[in-house]
Amino acid sequence: MPTALRSGPYRLFFYSNENAEPPHIHIQRDEAVAKFWLRPVSLAGNVGFASHELTRIRRIVTKYESHLMRAWHEFFGI
Repeated sequence: MPTALRSGPYRLFFYSNENAEPPHIHIQRDEAVAKFWLRPVSLAGNVGFASHELTRIRRIVTKYESHLMRAWHEFFGI
């Protein structure tokens, strides 16, 4: 699970076997985890995050979208 970015309490990462899906990022804090598609940035799934925290996470993903896309393409060789 390569980490693409850390922001505050959040770890943004990829699972190495998910390159068949469109570019996306997983976000974890403690036991909570969410998944966001990168283009366009949108919530794909959530377990444990409150809605106000998802708003904060969406802002982080949007702010670093270009960085996360580069990391995706570099890791998966696309």
